[in-house]
Amino acid sequence: MEVFFTSEGLIALLTLATLEIVLGVDNLVFISIAVGKLPPERRSSARRFGLMLACFSRLGLLLSLAWLASMTRSIWSPFGLALSIRDLVLLGGGLFLLIKGVMELRESILGTSEADQSEREGSTVFWMVIAQIAVIDIVFSLDSVITAVGLVKHVPIMAAAIIAAVAVMLLFSDIVGNFIDRHPTIKVLALAFIVLVGVVLIADGLNYHIPRGYLYTAMLFSGIVESLNLVAKTRQRRLDLKRDATDPRAGCDL
Repeated sequence: MEVFFTSEGLIALLTLATLEIVLGVDNLVFISIAVGKLPPERRSSARRFGLMLACFSRLGLLLSLAWLASMTRSIWSPFGLALSIRDLVLLGGGLFLLIKGVMELRESILGTSEADQSEREGSTVFWMVIAQIAVIDIVFSLDSVITAVGLVKHVPIMAAAIIAAVAVMLLFSDIVGNFIDRHPTIKVLALAFIVLVGVVLIADGLNYHIPRGYLYTAMLFSGIVESLNLVAKTRQRRLDLKRDATDPRAGCDL
């Protein structure tokens, strides 16, 4: 425990916790999209449950470092590609995110029927959503834990950084989720982000590394543009309401 009271340990903890939060953004976005299938009163508990699963999966991988190291050894070489267990997990997770993102985009564009809406009330759907979150948590945990192992030598610091990052995401999970639910255009942007993450994971699984910085920069820029668009729409709506309130002809039948 002495490592936590040294300047080196505190800097490592702060740096790693920050990186864990950044790497957890895609996980938080996916959880927010996944729980959209549930009725509003159950979404908050599902988000928190999903993030707790993420915490336990990351800590579990962290406590099995020897097994984690073995996951990078090649076990299959189709078409000249040396694939490890980690690569296969990333490929499977990437395909899942790609298919899930495209299906959700299609549903957002075409709309959801009332029959589909009524199906959201059952507990079966709740546990299906939790199962999806659990599966994708494992995929996201791989990169997160491997990053932690590569940066810090002390397991207690890595564990503390993971717990701190999940605590921060728990704090903001409802804010992010409710914001996505309230703004359809933001939801479409988040789904595009999920599709992009799926493509990046597939590329990583095929040993073609795409720096996450490119992905996050593109999505940050898109998010800023969409935020400005939302501000402009809100301002225009207020101007229209003010104009209607002061216009004596407003509300008159023609």
